[in-house]
Amino acid sequence: MRRLLLLPYTSCFISLTALFPISATADSNASAKTPIEEVEVIGVKQRLEQAGALLDTIQKTEVIGADSIEAKHAANLSEAIAESPGVRVANECSICGVKRIMLNGLKGKHTTILTDGLPVHTLISGYYAVDAVATTGVERIEVARGAGASLTTPEAMGGTVNIVTKEEFENSGAVDVSAGENGFRQIGLLATAISDDQKSRVTLIGQFDTRDQFDGDNNGVSENPFQENRSFTVRLSHDLSYRDNIVVRYSNVYSELFGGPVLGKNVGSIGQALASFANGPSQQLFVNNDVNEQFIGQPYETAEWVETRREEFSVQWLRELNDSWNLRLSASYSEHEQDSFYEGFDYFGDDELQFYDARLNYLASATHQFTFGIDSKTDTLESSSIAGQASPDYVADSFDYQTQGLYFQDTWTPTDAIELAFAIRLDKVEADFTDPAQPGTEIDETIVSPRLDGRIFHNEKWTSRLSAGRGYRAPLSFFETDHGILDGDAGFAIDVDKLERSITGSYALSYEGEKFVSTVSLAWTEVENLAGLSETDNGIPLLTQIDDKGAVTSADIALSYPLADNFTINFIIESYNYDDNFKESYTIAPIEERINFGFDYDFSGWDLVVNASWVGSRDLTDYGYAGTDVSGSVINKPTNAPSYWTMDFRIAKSLSSSLNFYAGANNLFDYNQAADESSPLFFDSEGSYDVTYIYGPLRGRELYAGLKWSF
Repeated sequence: MRRLLLLPYTSCFISLTALFPISATADSNASAKTPIEEVEVIGVKQRLEQAGALLDTIQKTEVIGADSIEAKHAANLSEAIAESPGVRVANECSICGVKRIMLNGLKGKHTTILTDGLPVHTLISGYYAVDAVATTGVERIEVARGAGASLTTPEAMGGTVNIVTKEEFENSGAVDVSAGENGFRQIGLLATAISDDQKSRVTLIGQFDTRDQFDGDNNGVSENPFQENRSFTVRLSHDLSYRDNIVVRYSNVYSELFGGPVLGKNVGSIGQALASFANGPSQQLFVNNDVNEQFIGQPYETAEWVETRREEFSVQWLRELNDSWNLRLSASYSEHEQDSFYEGFDYFGDDELQFYDARLNYLASATHQFTFGIDSKTDTLESSSIAGQASPDYVADSFDYQTQGLYFQDTWTPTDAIELAFAIRLDKVEADFTDPAQPGTEIDETIVSPRLDGRIFHNEKWTSRLSAGRGYRAPLSFFETDHGILDGDAGFAIDVDKLERSITGSYALSYEGEKFVSTVSLAWTEVENLAGLSETDNGIPLLTQIDDKGAVTSADIALSYPLADNFTINFIIESYNYDDNFKESYTIAPIEERINFGFDYDFSGWDLVVNASWVGSRDLTDYGYAGTDVSGSVINKPTNAPSYWTMDFRIAKSLSSSLNFYAGANNLFDYNQAADESSPLFFDSEGSYDVTYIYGPLRGRELYAGLKWSF
């Protein structure tokens, strides 16, 4: 009798998760009378991993698995990781809904998003594209915090978010359909197939989701935009031979956002809102010039519309040269096109990214593995604006960004209890704003970035992880400076000539008992040449850099404990401390304190998942908040952001072996800033209208229900 085991063919990763420790179990029902011969059929990549010839980073990594993503009913990347330790998803515009992923308290621009370990997100696609990254077909999301979290991403000063595509080893499929309040609709399609010889595996993924605008205070201006996303992905993995594997991935993403005048109430359609620009400005935007009163201006005066199209392509070839050497060649390409309209200012951007990497791994001995690599990245933005070019002084924000790097890593295991990885990169960096009004190359530097990671097994239950490293990035986009693109109708001014540089140190102590699991983490990051947004004497937005260094310290503790076989509780507490210079660089106040509590309870065939989050109060004056609800008023908006609670839940039941029903609610108690506290809209001291007085949730309760059919 022979039993064929098809082992998962996945990328190697280190499993220190704060809430969901990863373990492997083998189930053997072999009879003593009938011996079973096991035949393992595995690909070259997993075979090298098992042999220790493909070692990955040893730093602390949180892993959000497919089950966790499903339990949250997360439609996109930002929803999937929002409650993870050390992660904050910030909404930085109440009208267009731009989202940023912040790690260890750093800004969203300091986070690098990877797909299957490769960069496919351009410099401007991390702003509106986060909500367009579908979760259908995602095997897991790996969050590694700290500078140099990947050998090929030194610009990830806050860390990396790696989205790993699902790869099955059987013919299968799934259809997931759900709907809910506020126009929520989602359809997810997943199909996997393998060839008869098991050498080829293909994954097909499709997702469509949409949400209506949300206007919590009913003043006719939305606090969250209408959003529609469509995506299609195909991934092919093929074993060319016993020693060769190639993986090819293609993805096509479309997203449309519209915020501002409420569709069906203040304007009939998106087209009508944009066309109202021909009518010219109104005398006043709101009744009594008060943002809490009804919007009565021309629809275009609060309208923000963003349409994006993105194509991604990547290929990875792994070749085992012999028992000690293996080679991996990787390439990725993406093109992100954005067509947009910001309250009368149109903006078109075409951003292309090309990345190439060649890496040699050498298993020198039982205690040393060396990695040698070379990579190249080019990110090119070409932007234009009809409204902007009408001004003779208009300057575009187009740029060329190129890096060529060499890197080396030695992974050393001196004893069974100690693992150390020392890595160093040498990079040639050039950043050039290409508008003729910006002559010369703004940044041309050659820099060295080292990093040290260590893991110490104190005993079977206690483990320490420590990291220290340097990172860099080039500040290039006005989008990254808290939505600076909105003021660009007169052009963009550049005062940038240095790379942002960071130094990071972190430590994590983890305990894993038979039931109780906990992790305590500390991190400190200092950044010099921190970019910020200012303006010239003529009111033109100016991309500049802060003279003094800024620093942030973060601490978090995560606990998990099963009170019973069917009842598990999870608890996270986080704290962030920003110095004055770092606070100065923010326009949207970050979270300073957060507590997350949740549980998973199985009963009578039902599965109930509940998650509650508390965010502490903040002094908004620390982050430069100032403004009034009424234009010209001397009564300022509140600058004390109160603490608040939100709660989500999801309940599911298997109706059959292939059909599941689920229902739930996001933000169950309907707490949102506009309805319960203060409008995110305001007038500044000069009487100009803005949309960034944000400190709380901007979308209310969303009840939903759905069915998932697996086959």
